[in-house]
Amino acid sequence: METAETAGTIFGDKLYQQRARRALPLLVRQAIAGQTITYEALARELEMPNPRNLNYVLASIGETLSQLSTEWNQAIPKIQALVVNKNLGIPGEGILPFLPEQQNFSQLPLKQKRSIVNTILSEVYVYPHWPKVLRELSLDPPKPLDPDKGITKLFNSQTYFGGGEGKQHKALKERVAAHPALIGLKRNPISVKIEHILASGDSLDIHFLYKTERVAVEVKSAISTEADLRRGMFQCIKYQVVMEAEHALAQDAKDIKTLLVVEGRLSPELVAVKNTLGVEVIELDENTKL
Repeated sequence: METAETAGTIFGDKLYQQRARRALPLLVRQAIAGQTITYEALARELEMPNPRNLNYVLASIGETLSQLSTEWNQAIPKIQALVVNKNLGIPGEGILPFLPEQQNFSQLPLKQKRSIVNTILSEVYVYPHWPKVLRELSLDPPKPLDPDKGITKLFNSQTYFGGGEGKQHKALKERVAAHPALIGLKRNPISVKIEHILASGDSLDIHFLYKTERVAVEVKSAISTEADLRRGMFQCIKYQVVMEAEHALAQDAKDIKTLLVVEGRLSPELVAVKNTLGVEVIELDENTKL
């Protein structure tokens, strides 16, 4: 019986090999962007219903790169380590065959596991030959993503600046503010504030304060355009940096998290943008349960 540990290279007609050939360029995209990607997020881009099946896909990529390392007589970083558990922030057990002293890794405390993984990730991020790897394997490079894609047009339109806040946007903000569990947060924050002003002058849609954490939430209702959703992702990146700067000045050790909450589902292209930028997006609909 074939297992993830004994999976072959990416070359073949089996479904996991076909998926591996699609997945490796996506991982190269993440490596160039300096971002990890969760199992769920990668599975969604590959249109896989079960993220658990990525074990075979990633093992195949690992085996292929190991063989290529031997051919080149040059170490190629373990790019499959970019795929991490959403809660733990480290790869699953499928990475073990490609780690030194793999038998001890699973028994280490989480802090030490993260330290080992971070060392591997730093090698992945700085490796300059990922495009060459793709060419050697006859794989197309990842498709570039337009950073603007309608945002300038959105800002220049008269409708963007007129009329104030829409009813749907306001209703969604109030719903999320009243029910933080909707977006995976603890139910009893110390404080919740709608339209919280940052030191940069930017206004957060919602700000949750907990004992050890601050959470900034940008909200986009169902009527938001693709360009506005994309802009929301860049807003989240900005808010994260500004809040980290605030904490540096205040010598505050709280964790900082920034979320984009959208009403509905992201398009496939926006899923790729979200994954590349490393923005956490929560998709809600009217039927989302508390």
